[in-house]
Amino acid sequence: MSTHEQAVLGQVALGYSPMIDKHRAITALRLTVFPIRPDAQLDSAQLLAALGEVWPEDGGRVSLNVVSESLLQGLMQAELPVNMMVEVPAFMASDPAHGEALQTLYKRGNTLLIKGRPTLPLPREVLPCFAYSIIDLADERRDGLPPPGGVSRHIPHVQSGVRTLTEMTEAFGRGAIAVLGWPIDDAIAVHGKTAGQPEMQTIVELINRVDREESPERMEAVLKNDPALAFKLMRYINSPAFGLSVEITSFRHAVMILGFKRLKRWLALLLASASRDVNLRPVIYAAVRRGLLMEELGRDTGHDEDRRGELFICGVFSLLDKMLGQPFADLLRAIPVPEGVRQALVDNTGPDQPFMELVRAIEGANVLDIRSAAEAMLMNTREVNRAVLRALAAARQLD
Repeated sequence: MSTHEQAVLGQVALGYSPMIDKHRAITALRLTVFPIRPDAQLDSAQLLAALGEVWPEDGGRVSLNVVSESLLQGLMQAELPVNMMVEVPAFMASDPAHGEALQTLYKRGNTLLIKGRPTLPLPREVLPCFAYSIIDLADERRDGLPPPGGVSRHIPHVQSGVRTLTEMTEAFGRGAIAVLGWPIDDAIAVHGKTAGQPEMQTIVELINRVDREESPERMEAVLKNDPALAFKLMRYINSPAFGLSVEITSFRHAVMILGFKRLKRWLALLLASASRDVNLRPVIYAAVRRGLLMEELGRDTGHDEDRRGELFICGVFSLLDKMLGQPFADLLRAIPVPEGVRQALVDNTGPDQPFMELVRAIEGANVLDIRSAAEAMLMNTREVNRAVLRALAAARQLD
């Protein structure tokens, strides 16, 4: 990243969450951008250049939730890639001064979403530009009324602020075309029967065998009974995110090239993504990104490869209780993990815990929480944001 792009990354805080459709597929990532100082003059071109490295035009959709009127104005005037969607607050959508920029983005093929309830009717020429309205769950619960100003349920709506599977299901029941948020809080209560899936049991057995450093032949024999699982593991290991210069062709080859510690990391990722319950897709999505982000934060705080591998496993495993329907104290008796991981997940203490707190703050997209967690780790916002973008780029390569 260039010096100029690094400059803007030191002036904002980034948060992210998934956009989930009614089939529980992740259709886009919402990136929330906060100015660190409300009065700061931010360069939209610098931000766009930094984001373009993660989301090139063919790199998946991202919805920009920019909590700075001046920065959003700059982005609305820019030539955005068509995969970048723009969330426009209702008060800006109602302002005729922004009509030309909105129409230009619409004609270029950018998807526009109106955020919040307009207090004034939208200009007639602007109304067709919006593909979706974003209705926060808190507003929905307050009055349950469609927004005024010409934006009604005739425009498909996206429900934001969703935190549980129950809230997600209810939002789709009300006609939402998608939800924004992390519907992970009640996963363990709703889906407590997933622990017995044979694929998961096979992965746990492999993790234990790798921990004991058994022979590759014995471990490969386990995988031969599950060709689909073997294929998925090879796909992960050979993904661009792993960065190997040679193609791994077998489990035995993986042990020879990677060694036991690095292989354990990818088995952890495989375990976190093994559930076939479509409602748990957002949980899996979160777990993968947690692991990658904790690893990148470890890189920027100067930790070696072994320590970064531990942070990766901590992040990836941090939602296993919800996926497998068991408390961590029970789960981690069956799955060997470093002591720091056990402390963070069971006791909410230890050296990995500050990393987890920062990741949760980023998921929550709360600028004050992000700054507080980063300062506790002696990190500046530029370092944190660079780690966020690297992790999101790596995650996109795994999807």
